[in-house]
Amino acid sequence: MKIAVLTSSRADYGILTPLLKELRNEHFFDLHIIAFGSHLSSIHGRTIDLLFKDGFEVNYQFSSKPKSDLPGDISRSISETITFFVPIWERENYEMIVVLGDRFEMFAACVSSIPYNIKIAHLHGGETTLGAFDDAFRNSITHMSYLHFVAAEQYRKRVVELTQKEDKVFNVGALSIDNLKEINLLSKEDFLKLYKINLDNPTILVTFHPETIEFHKNEYYINELIGAMSEFNNYQLVITMPNADTMGNMIRMKLEAFINKSQNAFKIETFGTLGYLSCMKHSTMMLGNTSSGFIEASFFPKYVINIGERQTGRIITKNIINIPIDKNKIIQAVNDFENFKLNEYEMIYGNGDTAKKIINILKSEKC
Repeated sequence: MKIAVLTSSRADYGILTPLLKELRNEHFFDLHIIAFGSHLSSIHGRTIDLLFKDGFEVNYQFSSKPKSDLPGDISRSISETITFFVPIWERENYEMIVVLGDRFEMFAACVSSIPYNIKIAHLHGGETTLGAFDDAFRNSITHMSYLHFVAAEQYRKRVVELTQKEDKVFNVGALSIDNLKEINLLSKEDFLKLYKINLDNPTILVTFHPETIEFHKNEYYINELIGAMSEFNNYQLVITMPNADTMGNMIRMKLEAFINKSQNAFKIETFGTLGYLSCMKHSTMMLGNTSSGFIEASFFPKYVINIGERQTGRIITKNIINIPIDKNKIIQAVNDFENFKLNEYEMIYGNGDTAKKIINILKSEKC
């Protein structure tokens, strides 16, 4: 089977890695990788180099990062991405393309393939994020797709409702759990050598992305978050940078200004999977609005303070609390950590064999 896997950012590549390794090792598949979106952006850490470091060949690459974080440039980026993919679909005879998630870049790639009748296999459909316009893109990709690999039973039911094709919707669990089961995470000592951050100190891992539904409120939101972080003198803050969404650059600039004048904050452009998951494991808690606070953090489990509406609609495991983006409420949630009882991993997202399940289903489609 000639198959193309599309990756548009550090986030989806980190999740896709176990599947890419399985596809590469299976002689049944002729694997192509297409990297686009923010992968080639130096501002976002030129994350395409992570693929090369892991020994993957990238067959096509294209920088489709918007020129700014304004709505017009994001719309133009969608148009440019559609145009980029047209000659690829005309040149290659792919039997299946594999896509993940809900990004506008991924939506554009999928739209461009429809006139060519290329089958799409979609990962992480059925999820909901009410504070981001990703829902519109995710559900659109679901309707365009032929196969659906979802992360939990609740999401399987939602995709079946959307598509009315139950025989093509599979609850395979989350590839992130494969990563966590297979990867040898860094010790605190090795992490210190690589990143010069001592995780023996109480640490909050902070990841905050824009809310794209009511994007005009993002300046207020980031000011509230920074106001709260300014009070966390008993913790060191490991802050990862936002993705390429509406007003993401504004958030980046404010975070960088805070970090530059702070004595206890560290800026991380991109960890890569190993560094990020290792930091998550050894941190005291997570703060922000990242999807990794829902799936990956449930594995350890890790205390997660999810703020705002970006991820509203996802499954809430017992390690997560949801609060508004309000300085005082964030401070209170951090102070409440000592009274919070963490439970074991709830097994909602599978037991670490998601890649193998996907491989077997793809093979059965060829028969």
